[in-house]
Amino acid sequence: MRPLRPPAPSPATVAVTGVEFGWGSAGKLSAVLGALRRPGDRAPLRFVGLGSALGRPLLAAHDVDAWYDLPAGDGLRPAVEELTRTHRPRAALVVLDGRVATALEAAGVPTVFVDSLPFLWTEGDRAGLPLDATAYCAQRCPELPPECGDVLASARSLRWVEAIVGAVPGARADRPGARPWRRALVSLGGLRAPGLADWTAYPRAVVPAALRALAAHGVREARLAGNLPAGLLARLTADVPPALRVTAGPLPHAAFLAELARCDVLVTSPGLTTLLEAGTLRVPAVCLPPQNVSQILNARFHTRAVGADVRAGWPADVLREDEALALRAKGEEHALELVYGAVAGAARSGGTVSGALEAALGAALRRAGGVTDWGALAAAVGTGGAAQVAGVVREIVRRGPRPCPPASASPGT
Repeated sequence: MRPLRPPAPSPATVAVTGVEFGWGSAGKLSAVLGALRRPGDRAPLRFVGLGSALGRPLLAAHDVDAWYDLPAGDGLRPAVEELTRTHRPRAALVVLDGRVATALEAAGVPTVFVDSLPFLWTEGDRAGLPLDATAYCAQRCPELPPECGDVLASARSLRWVEAIVGAVPGARADRPGARPWRRALVSLGGLRAPGLADWTAYPRAVVPAALRALAAHGVREARLAGNLPAGLLARLTADVPPALRVTAGPLPHAAFLAELARCDVLVTSPGLTTLLEAGTLRVPAVCLPPQNVSQILNARFHTRAVGADVRAGWPADVLREDEALALRAKGEEHALELVYGAVAGAARSGGTVSGALEAALGAALRRAGGVTDWGALAAAVGTGGAAQVAGVVREIVRRGPRPCPPASASPGT
């Protein structure tokens, strides 16, 4: 008689969430979730999603049991406590949302916090960072200013990880700079950032100029990726030269990576995840003007790594980047206020700024033709971060559940 097999273990629950700011957090969640899904795994996991409304469309291919919206303000902690009692997560994976990470830890859930922007923080940001998280995974960066290092040194369990990028098709050799580029991917990321009064300002300011510059450079097909409604899209493409065929729409993460692998050149708002994914595939990547503070630094990292100025920045009378960076000392939100105001002004100005951006992007595309190593930024920071973070999550799951703290007392008790 054959011995009976032991019953398969019940899946351990992991809560996952990403900050409601752009799509970088969703890309990183997707990469780590992919690394946590191992065929034939003897320790299966189930996932419950919290918040992340902006990024959920990008995560559609992942098997998340349920998504729960989270309230803002004082209602966050009670909501997290209730979800913890219902689902009893063994661990949590949080990308860049310090408030949710803190609430999960307070509810007794060991939390892996992923910080992909460690080079951005100053003393003004300390209060919003979950420095007491069970594991604080900071993504390696080309340089770390001293003021950022002082903040991160306070993390209870700091772990440096390589760049967190999704599983992409096999990397290819760099293409010769003289080769004509005919197929472009234009990426705007997720546009509905919190605190941004008019999220349409950035695409209105940059997309028409970008498409005209690509057409002038000989590109014949452009895929515009971003959460743009059809009505706005029609306005943005109204004056596209007939020789350029434009298709548009948001892409789930795997579909975005596939489109990236097929294109000849990427023109992108300088989100770090997108630049690193392009570098992993050695796709030529040219930066649109920054739409937030971290993108100023991301574009500079990318430019220094590839050895050419492949940025199309804002005209100086729209935004002086160093002024925005100086405001970081008071906290990121102060610098964001300046950048958002500049972007709104650029959208209102119409033709003058648009013409300047078209010329700047054309020049950046020409300089990009001479780059010989598009993988330099990804090579500098490594690309194994998704597996490394997944390993930390599994390590915490194996430890077993932590006793749940009592529910928060209601006001007045």
